[in-house]
Amino acid sequence: MQNFTQYAPTEIIFGKETECRAGAEVKKWGGTRVFLVYGGGSAVRSGLLKRVETSLEQEGISWYEFGGVKPNPRLSFAREGVKKALEEKADFILAVGGGSAIDTAKAIAHGVANPEADLWDIWTKKVPLKKSTPAGCVLTISAAGSETSDSAVLTNEELGKKAGINTDFNRLKFAIMNPELTYTLPRYQLACGIVDIMMHTLERYFIPGPSNEMTDEIAEGLLRTVIRNGRKAMKNQEDYDAMSEIMWCGSLSHNNLTELGRGKDFSVHKLGHALGARYDAAHGATLSAVWGAWADYVYENDLARFQHYGKAVWGIEEEDTGKAARQAIDRTVDYFRELGMPVNLKELLDTPVTEEDIQALAKDATMNGTVKLSRIKELGEEDVRRIFEAARER
Repeated sequence: MQNFTQYAPTEIIFGKETECRAGAEVKKWGGTRVFLVYGGGSAVRSGLLKRVETSLEQEGISWYEFGGVKPNPRLSFAREGVKKALEEKADFILAVGGGSAIDTAKAIAHGVANPEADLWDIWTKKVPLKKSTPAGCVLTISAAGSETSDSAVLTNEELGKKAGINTDFNRLKFAIMNPELTYTLPRYQLACGIVDIMMHTLERYFIPGPSNEMTDEIAEGLLRTVIRNGRKAMKNQEDYDAMSEIMWCGSLSHNNLTELGRGKDFSVHKLGHALGARYDAAHGATLSAVWGAWADYVYENDLARFQHYGKAVWGIEEEDTGKAARQAIDRTVDYFRELGMPVNLKELLDTPVTEEDIQALAKDATMNGTVKLSRIKELGEEDVRRIFEAARER
């Protein structure tokens, strides 16, 4: 058993109508003036926001609405949120939505607690983060896992950069999770979420060296569960059990449980972030579009791991290690295609990708060649360029 430290303090309130407990949860954590962060009009039209506000009112808690979060959450919007939250003297930040709303809420929480610092300076670690404002969420999308993770992502529109920050200050006080709130998601968004959940697990799974048996079993069981229930959910989004399993998988995939004793390697996410920042493409779709090309490029450096993955997750019994590894990659890509997800850049983007675009993406993903990606095989800027090139029409 490899050494590890596990820390996952977020309280989970899971099940039907749990959004009506938001006020009680905020009160338990000392909140009296809530800054409500949400995305588009669906939270309003569905009545969800009203139910949350009613629960706050019942506990004598005031609130201020801050709607308009977009996918690939914007730094400028988070900065505006910090200013408004400070004006409103908010002492608790509550997200109602998916990963973009939650990440924006985390950023606002950090900014409110550190009003003298610019958010991008916090994000780029020019200013060390030593405190934050309490925050929680009512989850509406099973995907990013931000409700239980120590990470958050923002896009700096001025620089065209998408970056994440990992810190225990990103841990929410609570996450309210009612699978029924995901019933009306667009089909494409549901599929993107399934890919994101799988990728959060795979980015922790393909790590060279010894692994803890129990950690592997959790990761493999999670992958089998989300694959199986993803198929069910794509046929019937009101299958409560299937949507419940996907929602819980999303939280477990990104709370660091599946990396214990192994660590993580978010190199595919770096590629996806470069695409997301440049083309404003859906996050899950950017991952499915490049994963196959990444796996093609690195798998020979850990054939045994890919073979084990194929057998444990996909039931592949091929004894030849190389053939089994290839089949595992193909089965994964085929599943993305089955979900209706893009598996190359041509399918992802409406615009042609030029050689100049490929080079720019490689620079973005490696921070102008200063950062090496991947633990299976070290990837410099030229390696990443080749992966993007291969991903154009894989």
